[in-house]
Amino acid sequence: MEKLHQPDGFAPLDREGLVDRVARLLSQAIVSGRLAPGERLSESVVAKQLGTSRAPVREAARLLESSGLITYTPNRGFFVRRHSATEIDNLYEFRITIEIAAVRRLMREGLGATAAALGAQIEELRRLAEPGHNMLTQVEADMQFHRLICQGSGNPRYLRSFERIAQETELTIMLIGRLYDDAHRLAETHVPILDALLSGSEDQAVDAMFYHLDVARTLVTEQFRKLEESTP
Repeated sequence: MEKLHQPDGFAPLDREGLVDRVARLLSQAIVSGRLAPGERLSESVVAKQLGTSRAPVREAARLLESSGLITYTPNRGFFVRRHSATEIDNLYEFRITIEIAAVRRLMREGLGATAAALGAQIEELRRLAEPGHNMLTQVEADMQFHRLICQGSGNPRYLRSFERIAQETELTIMLIGRLYDDAHRLAETHVPILDALLSGSEDQAVDAMFYHLDVARTLVTEQFRKLEESTP
């Protein structure tokens, strides 16, 4: 009999914004590891825990399927997606394309309030690097720095594209355990990006963003390849 592993209980929800909130709860469970890759998502169990019908759970699962966290198998149901090294490499290639375009647009439109927001986010990353903060919080703060650039670009399509892959990116980092041995290193890798943006040189800003994401791409992909090789 197929084993069903579910998170340790969800509090019941009211009807307003139900699907989005179910999707948020499920994504948090997946990214945090409470639902592991390859595990089946039981609509009936989750619906019972949330005090709702199966319909909003199914709709939420469909939303997470489009964001790369869940897959659907006909006649079997929804499963937490297993990622391969090749898929991760493709994910980062897409991120680089989107974020480089956002950087170019941001430089041409002007930094405005984005500069101060990015500086504050680096300080937040430094704060979260101190003892007492968990890795998921640090990864979410990392993604917020990049979200601010997409948002500041003024092109909502860049931001929407970023949001589609943000949770999947967070999941891949959580699955390998960490990106850098020292969380302070994660914070400091963002400083050259802000410095390049403040320099006024579009080329420098593009180079800084490319280097930052390409290093992450290499680190994450290599770790996934090692995981694949060690899996029977």
